[in-house]
Amino acid sequence: MSNNTEKPYVLRVAELIYLKIIDIKKQNPEINNIQAFEIFMSTKDYKFISSGEFHDKWFSELKKNNFIDKLTGKKINKETLRLLELQKDSMIKFLMKIPKLYYTKTHFPLEISQRAFDHLWRVCESYEMWCKEIGKEKLIKLNLN
Repeated sequence: MSNNTEKPYVLRVAELIYLKIIDIKKQNPEINNIQAFEIFMSTKDYKFISSGEFHDKWFSELKKNNFIDKLTGKKINKETLRLLELQKDSMIKFLMKIPKLYYTKTHFPLEISQRAFDHLWRVCESYEMWCKEIGKEKLIKLNLN
């Protein structure tokens, strides 16, 4: 187990997604994880993340505050900022959604929608792995692994 339990900056968006999906499941206890992910993909939060707006807003706040993160009080270095830019780009690329083309007539997701679903799943799995690594199993609610 790692001694450093501080959440990496790259997990901030993962945690947001994870918590939103947990909220969806709490509001709809009869649904499974897959259905909760699909519902999440139709929310304003999904659009906020997939458009890059989540990262843009965060980057704007950091620039105004001399790259000091308001949650940790620590300065974010250039390498971490570069990683966050890459994360933003991958979110935009993998979470791209074409309205009205989400499902085919047979109700199977199109490849682009499946790619978005898979990316969200992996992002949430990475959050759960971090929780296990630091010994915070109580934070794991979806049990994706």
